[in-house]
Parts: sequence; C-alpha cells; structure tokens
Amino acid sequence: MPRLSEVIAALETLWPAERAESWDAVGTVAGDPDQEVTRVLFAVDPVQEIVDEAVKLGAGLLVTHHPLYLRGTTTVAATHFKGRVVHTLIKNDIALHVAHTNADTADPGVSDALAAALDLRVTGPLVPDPTDPEGRRGLGRLCALDHPVTVREFAARAAQRLPATAQGIRVAGDPEAPVRTVAVSGGSGDSLFDHVRAAGVDAFLTADLRHHPAAEFLADRAHSPLALLDAAHWATEWPWCELAASQLDEISDRNGWDLRVHVSKTVTDPWTAHAASTTSDPLGAPN
Repeated sequence: MPRLSEVIAALETLWPAERAESWDAVGTVAGDPDQEVTRVLFAVDPVQEIVDEAVKLGAGLLVTHHPLYLRGTTTVAATHFKGRVVHTLIKNDIALHVAHTNADTADPGVSDALAAALDLRVTGPLVPDPTDPEGRRGLGRLCALDHPVTVREFAARAAQRLPATAQGIRVAGDPEAPVRTVAVSGGSGDSLFDHVRAAGVDAFLTADLRHHPAAEFLADRAHSPLALLDAAHWATEWPWCELAASQLDEISDRNGWDLRVHVSKTVTDPWTAHAASTTSDPLGAPN
C-alpha cells in the first residue's frame, strides 16, 4: 500500500499547488506523510458529515474541493465546527487534502467534468491560462452542443443530469431561444461575465448568480442576447469528484497500489427546501 506522501505527490501532479489563486488555501491540511493509505474518499465540502462518512468507510485520505480554512485560523479547538472536523480527522488517522482553484483551471478540471455531465463538447477554456502553451487550461469552458436545443430544453437537461438540489436550475432570458454554444463554469461564475460576453455563446451555466450583476448583464443583452442558467454551487462542482476519483484510480492501477477510491454522494448543498411562488398576479409582485 502507498504512503500518504506518495498519494499526495500523485495528486500534486494533477493539481499543482502553484496553479492555485494567490488567495486560495490548497494542499494537505492534516495527515502523517508516512501513514499507509488504502481508501480515499472524494467530496466537495470538508464538513462534519463528510468526515464522519470517511470514518465509517475506513478512509485514510479525504480529498475535498473546498478548503477547510480559507482565511486562516488561530485555533483548532473542538468548540468550533471546523475544530471538531480537525479533531475527528486526527483521532481517526484520516488525512485531508484540498484541490480548489488549482482543480478549477486544470486540464481536465472542474468545468470539464461539468460539461461532460451535461453532454457538451468542450472546445476550449473560457479564460485561458497564459502559462499553458497548449491553451487547454484555464477557468470555465466553452462548449458546443451536437444538436441545437431551446434554453428551456437545456435547463431541463441540466436539472436532470446534475445532482438534485432544492434550488434546481434558475433561468434568465428567452426560454425558447436556440442554444448551440454554451459557456460553463463550476462554482461562482458571475465574475466571468465579460469573458462570456466576449465569447459570443448562446448561454452561460454556472452558480451563485447575484441579482445586480445578472440584471446588469441582461440589460446589455441587446449586444449579447444570451441566457443565464443558475445551478446550485455544490451541484456544479460535484461531477469533478467523479472525474478526480477516476484519475486517481488510473494512477493507482499504474503504480500497482490497489487503492479503493470512493466518491461521497452525501448532498452538502446548504439549501434543503424550495417553495415555488404561487401568486396569481402576472407581475409576480405583492399588492
């Protein structure tokens, strides 16, 4: 069985820490480099229920997309939920490794997995990484559909193929407009609006779209009449867990490690219910 240091070295070849954004907190958070690893669990969020799942599974390594401590800390006391996560990891000899923005821009990365889940053909990055001579790495992905569909049909496809959440898929734009090309970005994507507009695509699917940036973007759609599709943050990033697990499986087979690699299906999206509006007022506003 491989040591943790060997598995981490392999993961670093997939998602080098130096390719993370300067504000990010990636890499190994907890773990003894000399411990042996037999099982690995991939998940989006390093929350207690995921760590408890790793304990039940007997995993020696938990790999998450989101950092545990993004802004640093001065304590890991178990009086706080993040401290309890650390205590549970250490007590059960479970290492934690984070691949965040370095996985977003990887080739393949988070948005490639999102595109594959939606059966889209990737044609290139939305925001190319200038350090990649092949032009394959970068934030988001530009994609094409094999056959045109309407915005309504594309939203239904996303709702069916992405993991189910209380939010589902929100749409802004003409539901009957044709969609031939799409930009996708796993996680929060409204900071990429300028790149999306410049790409000239028919639709942009991402998460965490805020009122003002979306409204301002749509107000200018006379110059860029595309649709916005807003999915749950967790749902747009979960497909990466399956991609990452398959990548580690291949590395394990190549090295004869016989690792058992798992993907958590626990939904850690914070929103748990949705009540649809029922007003009969066509304007949708209260009296």
